[in-house]
Amino acid sequence: MSRSAHPAGPRHADVLPEGHYSAPPADLNALDPKVWAHTVSRTDDGVVSVGGMEVTRLAEEFGTPAYFMDEADFRERARAWRTAFGHDADVFYAGKAFLSRAVVRWLHEEGLNLDVCSGGELATALSAGMPADRIAFHGNNKSEEEITTAVEAGVGRIVLDSFQEIVRVAHIAQSLGKRQRVQIRVTVGVEAHTHEFIATAHEDQKFGIALADGQAAEAVRRALALDGLELVGIHSHIGSQIFDMAGFEVAARRVVSLLAAVRDEHGVELPEIDLGGGLGIAYTSDDDPREPHEIAKALGEIVTRECEAAKLRTPRISVEPGRAIVGPTAFTLYEVGTIKPLDGLRTYVSVDGGMSDNIRTALYDAEYSVALVSRTSDAEPMLVRVVGKHCESGDIVVKDGFLPSDLAPGDLIAVPATGAYCRSMASNYNHALRPPVVAVRDGEARVIVRRETEEDLLRLDVG
Repeated sequence: MSRSAHPAGPRHADVLPEGHYSAPPADLNALDPKVWAHTVSRTDDGVVSVGGMEVTRLAEEFGTPAYFMDEADFRERARAWRTAFGHDADVFYAGKAFLSRAVVRWLHEEGLNLDVCSGGELATALSAGMPADRIAFHGNNKSEEEITTAVEAGVGRIVLDSFQEIVRVAHIAQSLGKRQRVQIRVTVGVEAHTHEFIATAHEDQKFGIALADGQAAEAVRRALALDGLELVGIHSHIGSQIFDMAGFEVAARRVVSLLAAVRDEHGVELPEIDLGGGLGIAYTSDDDPREPHEIAKALGEIVTRECEAAKLRTPRISVEPGRAIVGPTAFTLYEVGTIKPLDGLRTYVSVDGGMSDNIRTALYDAEYSVALVSRTSDAEPMLVRVVGKHCESGDIVVKDGFLPSDLAPGDLIAVPATGAYCRSMASNYNHALRPPVVAVRDGEARVIVRRETEEDLLRLDVG
């Protein structure tokens, strides 16, 4: 008699094979500066602090779970990107990583531009005072309402993602008596992921217009022919959490080849090239991200070399770091609720948050670090899986980490590098209340996105 397999697999919670996880760190109390924000340290009494405030005090004042953001660290990273690329290039912060009105103001003050990809992100940017001409609008299916709002506001560029959108933006701009600056997003056949890139026909995705079969060249023809558009450049994005610059080199070569073809066919040298974002950060001590000045130097040399070979003027470069700026600046603080040792396997540590405040582990198989932060401990390390309180077996925050074996309910633990894509992708699964975002700087803390309440949930439930 045949038996059907469970869709999750017969043993989807099996113990990891020997050697799958890293060895425990030599010192469980140490905080790797690659992974944590710059002002994070342990005080003399062993409690971790950020921005001059101990996490025990922060937990008392703001509760857990909560995201705590090192404002000084955010500003320092933003300045490092701005300085690295100088005045001859543009740095657009990718708002999808995390956006709030406070963040918009920080970006404005530090001289960065902003990349948005929805009407909500655009509204946040404009309401916080970001000049519209420093905003770029992305997205593969922008609504007519979103495009109209963007054109009326005077955004600096709209990135066109399809043939339909070329016509749509041109029509709306013309009806408003405007000429909208645009770039065309092309897929260049390069897929970059972490340390590897695969130079294959990676056009099988929802973003961009394919370069390989001549569609991108046709998109340029159509955009140049429409009065409502001012085509200023080509946009390319090759992946996320990238450490190796080799993929950018292949992408730049192919984009520059398109620029040369545009010059040869139309007599036009487009003045801009956007190489996107996706630059990696350290989630664990094993990660080794590049510094902004290294990235700026490498990208500048790649584009200059390719343009010289094609006898083109070097266009103005722009990049879109999001995770690389905000990711390391925040950690999520949790209170330990239950501890469940499984003999010969691992210990499950349940916290008061979970996949509602960090979906990335379940969604992307992402890896994170974890640390006991309310005290130090000399106890032996134990292999743990940090899980949430949701009714879902995939509710995992940290798949495999090490915490002291004397861990107890009520202890505070923190997961670093959660500034990007955690709050912005947070949900109300099980009607959980999304945590607050608290900015900490120079011994002071303030809520920049407040914790949701049950009243918030019920206000939307009009049934």
